[in-house]
Amino acid sequence: MAAGCSGGKETGKETEKKPVDGQSQTTEVGYPDKLSYFVYLDPNVSATLKDLSQVGVYRKLEEITKTKVEFMHPSSDDQFNLMMTSGNMTDVVEANWGKVVPGADNYIKEKRIIRLNELIEKYAPNFSKLLKERPDIKKMITSEEGNIYAFPFIRGDDYLLTAQGLFLRKDWLDKLNLKVPTTIDEWETVLRAFKEKDPNGNGKADEIPFLLELSGINNSHAFVGAWGITAKGFYQEDGVVKYGAVQPQFLEFIKKMSQWYKEGLIDKDFATTEGKLKDSKVTGNQLGAMIGFSGSGIGKYMGLMQDIDKSFDLVAASYPVLKAGDRPELGQKDFVYNGMATAITTSNKNPEATVKWLDYAYGPEGHMLFNFGIEGESYNMVDGYPTYSDLIMKNPDGLPLSHAMGRYIRAYSTGPFVQDRRYMEQYAQLPQQKQAIELWMQPENKKLMPIVMLTPDESSKFSSIMNDVNTFYDEKVTKYIMGAESLDTFNDFIKTLKSMGIDEATKIQQAALDRYNSGK
Repeated sequence: MAAGCSGGKETGKETEKKPVDGQSQTTEVGYPDKLSYFVYLDPNVSATLKDLSQVGVYRKLEEITKTKVEFMHPSSDDQFNLMMTSGNMTDVVEANWGKVVPGADNYIKEKRIIRLNELIEKYAPNFSKLLKERPDIKKMITSEEGNIYAFPFIRGDDYLLTAQGLFLRKDWLDKLNLKVPTTIDEWETVLRAFKEKDPNGNGKADEIPFLLELSGINNSHAFVGAWGITAKGFYQEDGVVKYGAVQPQFLEFIKKMSQWYKEGLIDKDFATTEGKLKDSKVTGNQLGAMIGFSGSGIGKYMGLMQDIDKSFDLVAASYPVLKAGDRPELGQKDFVYNGMATAITTSNKNPEATVKWLDYAYGPEGHMLFNFGIEGESYNMVDGYPTYSDLIMKNPDGLPLSHAMGRYIRAYSTGPFVQDRRYMEQYAQLPQQKQAIELWMQPENKKLMPIVMLTPDESSKFSSIMNDVNTFYDEKVTKYIMGAESLDTFNDFIKTLKSMGIDEATKIQQAALDRYNSGK
């Protein structure tokens, strides 16, 4: 589909609404006839459908609002940049607006997207109510220059903020009479046992104790968090921003990972193991431990193995610490608002009607639709609880749970709505998953940075610095762990990061955090 405004008319007549309780007089509008919508297509949808218009939530939404939506699903980030640069934009754009460069304020100044503050007050009663009840959310979605620039994805409960951590083969632990490790030293003992004591019982030394994934370390802070720092990222201590990889503790973490790799405790092919290859190592009864998600990790592999090996079992581990009994400082925790949001572009001829259309998802009916789908089809109310039907939980075509959900709802991913805890309570249906979420929620996470907004100038400088830093980091850290480069050069690693501007990037984050903390 080519990007561009749909040019649709509004359905319904405009009527004046009388003031209520001191509110200003507003004009009611109908829903738009049609919209063009830019949004990345989640793999859980693309596994069985071509675009979001086929998903139950949007089929029903069209039935309710009479708005025909034409979706544009890009294949790369370049398409977003090209579209925004060209000015030939879809009516609405869903993206991670917390990370776009040079930032939402700049796109408003360049007349690519529109400021929504006044339109929300007039035409979005559901979302306005949410912002009044949750001033913290309003703060999160308001830019440095006071603009509300998009309708956000909001996680509606703390239970929804954590979904990633470490897990191991419980059946291997049981066979070797080992407990779930909690400290770095205990992990080392377990991984050595996985390597040396043939827990898969095939008489071969083919076990892979642990699959290290740098992306998992960076996102969850597993292992590196035991030293109280992040890896490829910023954190704060008492309001002071720091970059993890230049801290002295980071060298200790790298030394430990390098030692484990040398001993064969880490997959020798960790740098190139992704997707299907990882799956084959699990289903091939080789992999002992990894970083993963409660759904696409524990849930997926428990499902894949149920007919292959009845003894197969997984168990989550808490985030490791250095000293037994300590509470983990850092773990994976998402934000109530993580930057994913839907903006209205200046190509849109009916922004008022579009605001009303987007607002529907934040009302009671829209909330149920986006989280649970179509009542009587994808869910039923059972004793007041929205319960997914067998079409989702026991799909007759044998679809995995995530793919079945992808055919009806958006709660499995993101979108302009408030995610409901009751979705996760059913998605993470296995006791192993529920236990994992509870364990992974234990870290204090006081050191995690909030989502901070950068000015356009800061955004451009920060992006330029971090593009180089991230590439250099990935290359060097992989070499250090694999022993391809001596740790004697670690001081040079830090010097190079500083020459690339990591100190300036830290100052930019500090300024943004200071503004965030002061409420400006």
